[in-house]
Amino acid sequence: MSVVNVHEAKTHLSRLLERVSAGEEIVIAKAGRPVARLVPYEEDLEPRTLGGWEGRVWIADDFDELPPDILAAFYGDDE
Repeated sequence: MSVVNVHEAKTHLSRLLERVSAGEEIVIAKAGRPVARLVPYEEDLEPRTLGGWEGRVWIADDFDELPPDILAAFYGDDE
């Protein structure tokens, strides 16, 4: 894994993408601190199926309802 600074990443993006395409991971740092990681793109091997999350995800019946205090703030009634 290589680390490059933001300036180098902007200047040599095409070269970095070639290296990533070859399987290398590259970290982009700003002021010496990592902020992003370039990794090779991976195709989804399995197609998505309708209902794939059924039984694993739950949404509350009142999901779309706003709490009264937030609703009041939208209308300026919270003062």
